[in-house]
Formats: sequence, C-alpha cells, structure tokens
Amino acid sequence: MPKTARQNLEDSDEELLTFKYSITSYGADYPVDSLVKRMKNGSIYVPQFQRGYVWDHREASRFIESLLLGLPVPGIFLAKEQDTQKLLVIDGQQRLKTIQYFYDGVFEPNQREFYLTKVADEFDGLTYQTLSEEDRRRLDDSIIPATIVKQDEPSDDNSSIYYIFERLNTGGQQLKPQEIRACIYHGEFNNLLAELNYHQCWRDIYGSPKPDKRMRDQEMILRFLALYFEGDNYQKPMKGFLNQFLGQNRYLKKYDKSAIQLVFIRTIETAYEVWGGRAFKPKNQINAAVFDCIMVGLARRLEKGLINDKESLNTNYQHLLKSQNFLDVTVNSSRTTEKSIVQSRLSQAINAFENVQ
Repeated sequence: MPKTARQNLEDSDEELLTFKYSITSYGADYPVDSLVKRMKNGSIYVPQFQRGYVWDHREASRFIESLLLGLPVPGIFLAKEQDTQKLLVIDGQQRLKTIQYFYDGVFEPNQREFYLTKVADEFDGLTYQTLSEEDRRRLDDSIIPATIVKQDEPSDDNSSIYYIFERLNTGGQQLKPQEIRACIYHGEFNNLLAELNYHQCWRDIYGSPKPDKRMRDQEMILRFLALYFEGDNYQKPMKGFLNQFLGQNRYLKKYDKSAIQLVFIRTIETAYEVWGGRAFKPKNQINAAVFDCIMVGLARRLEKGLINDKESLNTNYQHLLKSQNFLDVTVNSSRTTEKSIVQSRLSQAINAFENVQ
C-alpha cells in the first residue's frame, strides 16, 4: 500500500542517529529578577513555535507562591546559540513566562491583572507591586537553577540542540520535526519557507488551501530544496540532513534568497501546468519520495531553459510512475531515506527529464 506524504515524513521521525556530538553542559543559578531582565532584553528567549502558554491562573499563582515560600522549584534547560550567544529555552517556558507575566502585572492569556489566587492568605490577591518590600526582595532573589548546553563539535551547526529539544519536549502533543526546526533555526530561511508555502500552485497540489498546522508542507519544500542544492552530499538520517541544511543556511548567506525563490516557483508552476493537482500523486495523495525526486529532476531540466514539449514531459513522467525500478525506491519502499535509495530515485528522475525539449 503506498504511503502518503504524511506517512513518509513521519517515518523519518524514527530514524536513528548515526553520529556523535561533543557537548559542554554546566549549571547556573539565576535570581528571578535576573531572568526577567534577560527575558526582556532577549538574551534568553522562548522559540516562537514552542507550544503556547498552557498554565491557568491558579497554576501560575502556585508557582509564584512556591518562590515566595522559598520552596525548591524545577530547573530550566537552556541552549547557547553558537552565532548569537543567546540562550534558547528548551525546557521551562511555563515557569519563565509566569515570572515575566507576574513582574509585568498582566496575566497574558486573558490580558487581566496578574494577582495571586488560591494561595496562602498572606499572598492572596496581591500583585508584584502590592507585595511587601520584604516579599518582593525575597522573590527577586529566589533562585531558579538552569542547565546550559553548548555544542562544541561539530562546530559548523547546532543540530544537537534539535535532538535535545526533541527528547525534552514530550509533554502534551509532541512537536513534529519541522515545528522543532522552526524553533531552533528561526531566521530568514525559515521565513522564506513559510512564504513559499503560500504559493497557490503548491497549495492546490498539496490539497489544502491553508498551511498545515504541523508544518509538514513546509518540510516537503525544505526537503526539495535541500536535495536540489545539496543532494550530492546526502547522508542519512533525512532528519539530520534537513537540520544541517536549514541550520547552515539559516540567514541565507550560502544561497541567495532570489535563487531559492526562483527554483521553487519555476519548478512548482511547471509541475502544476502539466499535471495540475494530480502532481506527485501515484494514487490519491501526494507521496513525499515521488515529490522530492520529481521536483529535483524537473528543476535540473529547467536550469537549461523553459520546457516547450509538455507532452513529452508528461509521457516521461508517466513512464517513471510505471517503472518498477522507480516504484521500488519511492512508493513501494519502506526505506525511502536510505542513501542509495535517495540517490537512485534522484538519478532516475533527472535522467527522465534531461532531454525533454
């Protein structure tokens, strides 16, 4: 039974790591007022796409009460970014946002005054400003322990942070790989993926007018671009390959934004012109392995100029979809991210389209 794009992408979630990291970790004790200050100036920040703030007013109040009472609280987990030296919150955003909201005086989820509720009588109904001077000082000086990690090797990316994030964020609905990438590798390239994801031809092919909330559609665009620009250097796991490509191109320094836009838009528009909404769908749903290689093969041919003989292009495409060799490395394979299989399907697609006029 052929797999959908969703299944193809989720299969890659289970890939095992085949490399090791050198990571430095150390502990740090932060006073609460120092954490608030660092959150405000951005030297400690919560990735935009982490799951939202989920604590209710009572839970938030109880956490502040614990600090006021001098009770120990769970530590937070931070990662130091190599390029900016900022600290990214991997685990602990509920605690950090709670103290930030309390100091600001507004409980952000409902935009109401943040006063303590359902806590000890001496604190009930109080805000940060109405706490006694002694209690404010006690809260300011309360310690929240932190573990800080920094990747030493490899030195050209911070992909270990992805895997740490993945393993620590297990509460509630787990984030999908591309959601985690949006947290770890936020920047110009990630913004460009979101922009390209709205292209009408792509939306019609993907089969949904609105972007996927779990960002699988963006992952497919990333997968095409990574294999187009760096396919010769592909190494499994696919997840790691995509992490490295996005991480190294985070600020669009290696590949020009206009070049990336051109290759995606030109290729997806040609695919839509010839195959319409049926593109990359051997059966009823888009297949990720078919998508990535057909897009790369088509993009390689378009490097030589526009395609005039659309009929021949379609004929060669249909032959591919009927070829047992091609089906064995796309639709029928359970190992679509193996290096030999990725290289085989890319080669077959490139060869199928290279001489189309």
